[in-house]
Amino acid sequence: MIPVILSGGSGSRLWPLSRESYPKQFLPLTSEQSMLCETLQRLEGLEELSQPIVVCNEQHRFLVAEQLRGMQVTPHSIVLEPEGRNTAPAVAIAALSALEQDKEALMLVLPADHVIEDLNVFHASLHVASQSAQQGKLVTFGVVPAAPETGYGYIKSNQRYDASSEPCVMAVEQFVEKPDASTAESYIVSGDYFWNSGMFMFKASCYLDELKQHAGEMLGLCQRAYNGANRDMDFVRLENNAFMQIKGDSIDYAVMEKTDKAVVVPLDAGWNDIGSWSALTDVSVTGEHANVVSGDVLIEDSQNCYVRSEHRLVAALGVQDQVIIETADAVLVATRDKAQEVKRIVERLKLDERSERIHHRRVFRPWGNYESIDEGERFLVKRIVVNPGASLSLQMHKHRAEHWVVVTGTAKVTRGDDIMELHEDESTYIPVGMRHRLENSTDVPLEIIEVQTGIYLNEDDIIRFDDVYGR
Repeated sequence: MIPVILSGGSGSRLWPLSRESYPKQFLPLTSEQSMLCETLQRLEGLEELSQPIVVCNEQHRFLVAEQLRGMQVTPHSIVLEPEGRNTAPAVAIAALSALEQDKEALMLVLPADHVIEDLNVFHASLHVASQSAQQGKLVTFGVVPAAPETGYGYIKSNQRYDASSEPCVMAVEQFVEKPDASTAESYIVSGDYFWNSGMFMFKASCYLDELKQHAGEMLGLCQRAYNGANRDMDFVRLENNAFMQIKGDSIDYAVMEKTDKAVVVPLDAGWNDIGSWSALTDVSVTGEHANVVSGDVLIEDSQNCYVRSEHRLVAALGVQDQVIIETADAVLVATRDKAQEVKRIVERLKLDERSERIHHRRVFRPWGNYESIDEGERFLVKRIVVNPGASLSLQMHKHRAEHWVVVTGTAKVTRGDDIMELHEDESTYIPVGMRHRLENSTDVPLEIIEVQTGIYLNEDDIIRFDDVYGR
């Protein structure tokens, strides 16, 4: 069985913690591990498990690679999408990759941002699903609903679910959109509806056969994008022209609603898609007065609140049913019943072209990270951390000069034709237009303070001459 991990979402309803350049699947929201790592960890113990295929946005490629490396997981491939095109083409391209491993490849498709609490039940459901998938069925996992939730789509099966029975396979009668409250209530009462989890299992060849029948143009473009891809280490860079012609669609719309091979395996394993702050609250450990707190938080005379501090002290007094999220550059305050609507704030940020939609103050790069400390007219101060053995590109700037001061570690600096070493408390100056590079050839992190001065200080003022990361 080949795990296919879909890691392309933006998680905008968890803003300001989840942002376009560092979305929720890469964050440690429910444990010390990121959600991507948790997704892979919950597969441990399964027999005959192959190397995973991860599908992600191209801008997240180094986040994925670094987190997999931290887990000592070697992927079969990391497929890079130029832009998101929904799940149907993502899984089709993963299926083409899987068939290179095994013509009878069995795929387990998992989003990278779910929580599943009961792994024994989850593994038992996978075992039942695999038997059906091996017989040519397209299996989806229907979560046994805990409440009449209006934020999920539903799957209607051909029989009523019996909680006391062993995991089983049911025929799918219908996929339905997110219902209103009264309709969701009727689904719960009926007993034959499940939340649509977005998890699947099927043979790669069976999925591609059904996609050819029901969305042949999409499959043709996926094949062109995959066959024309450039392969760089574990990365598969899809051919851009063909991929951008693909009309995005979900697996449900493109295949599952049309095929006669769809079946559903009920899953009652403590599933949650962490789609909002209220959903994260539901899977968090509550403290006194049903409050959930994280970070440096003081809370008094308050009830049923989720308060999270990432950067500084947050104090809450006399509030109820609130979500309060603090980061270095943004604070969100919302009532819990509005938590699903945080996306509206993100849309406003997009209209206003605000960078807080995309980046945190700390920005991660394949070589390490940088954080803006202070800025004003014609200057910007950054704290830069370079990972052991890492190197920035050989570059120059047309509009800014840079002053570097080493705080900890040893820097190898290329400055024009000169190469030098700088130690703690030593500094150098990079004039406008000079080629330069910063490297850390030691086995400990390098930290420097960079002061930029000039008339234009944006990140697009970089001309690269050599870059080990292919940017």
